Amino acid sequence: MSSENDNPSKLSSTRRKLLMGMAALPAVPMLASSGLFSSPAYAQTPATSAVNTTGLAVTDTEVTVGILHSVTGTMAISETGSVQAEKLAIEQINAMGGVLGRKIKYIQEDGASDWPTFAEKAKKLLVNDKVAAVMGCWTSASRKAVLPVFEQYNGMLYYPTFYEGLEQSKNVIYTGQEATQQILAGLDWVNKTKSAKSFYLIGSDYIWPRTSMKIARKHIEAHLGGKVSGEEYFPLGHTQFNSVINKIKLTKPDVIYAAVVGGSNVAFYKQLKAAGIDLNKQTLLTISVTEDEIDGIGGENFAGAYSCMKYFQSLDNPNNKDFVAAFKKMWGEKTVIGDVTQAAYLGPWLWKLTVEKAGSFDVDKIAEASAGIEFPKAPEGYVKIHPNHHLWSKTRVGQAQLDGQFKVVFETPELIEPDPFPKGYQ
Repeated sequence: MSSENDNPSKLSSTRRKLLMGMAALPAVPMLASSGLFSSPAYAQTPATSAVNTTGLAVTDTEVTVGILHSVTGTMAISETGSVQAEKLAIEQINAMGGVLGRKIKYIQEDGASDWPTFAEKAKKLLVNDKVAAVMGCWTSASRKAVLPVFEQYNGMLYYPTFYEGLEQSKNVIYTGQEATQQILAGLDWVNKTKSAKSFYLIGSDYIWPRTSMKIARKHIEAHLGGKVSGEEYFPLGHTQFNSVINKIKLTKPDVIYAAVVGGSNVAFYKQLKAAGIDLNKQTLLTISVTEDEIDGIGGENFAGAYSCMKYFQSLDNPNNKDFVAAFKKMWGEKTVIGDVTQAAYLGPWLWKLTVEKAGSFDVDKIAEASAGIEFPKAPEGYVKIHPNHHLWSKTRVGQAQLDGQFKVVFETPELIEPDPFPKGYQ
């Protein structure tokens, strides 16, 4: 018998219902009034014929974009925050006058945690709705499913999730970290601070965890002089982890290194605790649990564990304080903000900045103008788009607290250059 909290499909149902079928949202007083963001002033809105030469959904007063995430199914626990963040950014941009003098309208589709559905909805947004850009996807499986669609129909996707790298497309801006940005610094940190030499790798069974663990294994063995005590993968939505937990207890690794995603996290961490594994004593470093997942897992089941991300809600800087306040004002005081949620928030802003640099909504011009776009007011801190369409960013390690927030214990001193095709790790 399982409780509601044990069923990933029922997690945060109220939160998800807020996001379904919403064509518009009430205006919210935003950061524009405080002067946090500035936007080019247009004495006259440029003619639609000048800024839209490829038949996109752009009028004299509006431009339409797509939002494509899972708000149902096992991935909703992770993707709901991305939808919220993208809608917040759109509301803020509209409060400032929009993009090239046009307000942003969005069409939302549900990928439903099903990769063929993502591809189908992506085609609808690009072909039928003719959206100017899409903010969407979470898993690499969903991104891989839609990538051929974006390349065939020449759409632009802003993809927010940390991922395995080994990809670069004219039609994608990757606002999350690629694998080497997230993985290497975190492993170096745990090796140095915890004298860690043995690692047990566990992940969900699809391309991102498997490729990430391949990079992690190579770094552990070739660069840290360590060993991998075990390595196992489980299907998305899997909820029975007692067997692997018993193996972990027998092998006693210095570090459990985890890339379990979606609703499976709830079962995994509850079962770890039930098995007597105290994460204040057993080092666990994950690259997949953010504040959004802890909202479902429960802080009491994850406290003491470490996550390696570029963003935590607890970051102490003025940009982030304003962002958190605006997010909570829009979505409620009890909502939380994780790494991917923040990276999703960057999507509409980077798109706006690029459109205004290019002076056009045309995808080819956006792709060409993206390199070098800077967003100094990002909640995580300054970010910049690299010519390979990934972001320069810092990497941080946070230790989970009982309240579901993280205490930042490590931060790289400099921005890390994205390298989606790292030599020696492929």
